[in-house]
Amino acid sequence: MLVLCTFLWSTAGVVTRASSVTNGWEAAFWRSLFLCAVVAALMIAQHRGAAARMLVSMGWPGLVSSLAWAAMFTCFMLALSRTTVANALILQGLMPFCAALAGWLVLHERVAARTWVAMAAATAGIAVMFQDALGSGNLAGSLIALVVPLAAAVNTVAVKLGRGRVDLVPALLVGGALSALLALPLAAPFTASGRDLALFGTLAVFQLALPCVLLVRIVLPRLSAAEIGLLSLLEVVLGPLWVWLAYGEHPGAAALGGGAVVLAALAVNEAIALAVEKRAAPLSRSFS
Repeated sequence: MLVLCTFLWSTAGVVTRASSVTNGWEAAFWRSLFLCAVVAALMIAQHRGAAARMLVSMGWPGLVSSLAWAAMFTCFMLALSRTTVANALILQGLMPFCAALAGWLVLHERVAARTWVAMAAATAGIAVMFQDALGSGNLAGSLIALVVPLAAAVNTVAVKLGRGRVDLVPALLVGGALSALLALPLAAPFTASGRDLALFGTLAVFQLALPCVLLVRIVLPRLSAAEIGLLSLLEVVLGPLWVWLAYGEHPGAAALGGGAVVLAALAVNEAIALAVEKRAAPLSRSFS
C-alpha cells in the first residue's frame, strides 16, 4: 500500500510540468484548494453531520499534523517552480533519517540494524544525486524542498500518536486550507486556464487525497516511522524518471546512478524483512 502511495506521490512533477502556471504560489493555491474540496466531500459522504465535529475533536495531534501538511503542500510546489524535479525530490531522501530519529526519540520505536544500514546506503546514493544537482539546481529551491522531509517526519509522529483516539483525515482538510490561505496573497495575478485547473484537480484527487488518506488510515498504524521513510524514497527515484520520460528533463548520469543505489538499498532491506518474517512465522505458530 505504501508503494502505491509513493507511486501516486511521484506524479506531482510530471503533472505540474504539463501546466502553464509558472508561479509556484498559484500552483500551491489551486492544488490545495481542490484538495480541500475532495477531502470535505469524502468526510461529508462518510460522516454526514458529524464531519464538522471531527475537525474540533482532532486535538493537538491534529493541529500539529495540519501544520505539517500545510508546510509540505506549500513548500513542495514552491520548490518545483524554482528547481528541477530531481533536485526538489532529492532532499526528500533525508526523510528516513528524520522519521527514524523522530520515531526513536518520541515514539521509542526500535530501528532494526538492517534498516540503519539500508538508510546509510540510500543516503550515499542521494549524496551522489545531490552532488550532480548542486551544479544545475537552484539553492532557494533546495532550501525550500528541505522543509518537506522535516515536516513529513513531524507529521508521521503526530499521526501515530493520535491514531486510535481521533481520526486525523480532517487534518488533511485543515492543512490544505492553511496552504491555500498562505498561498493566496502571493498567487495573484491568476493565470491558470481551464486545462490547468483540470490538472491541479487531478493532482488533488490522485496525487494528494487518495495516497494521503491511505497513509493515515492504513499505512501509519502498521509500519514504523523508519520503514515509512525508507520506502518513501521510491518517490525520489520515480518522480524525476517520469519527467525525464515525458519532457526530457534529464536528471543526469550521477542522479541516475544514485537512484540505482537507492533502489538497491530498498530492495535488499525489504528482502531481508520478508525473510525474517517468514522465519518468524513458524515459531509464532508453534508457540500458539
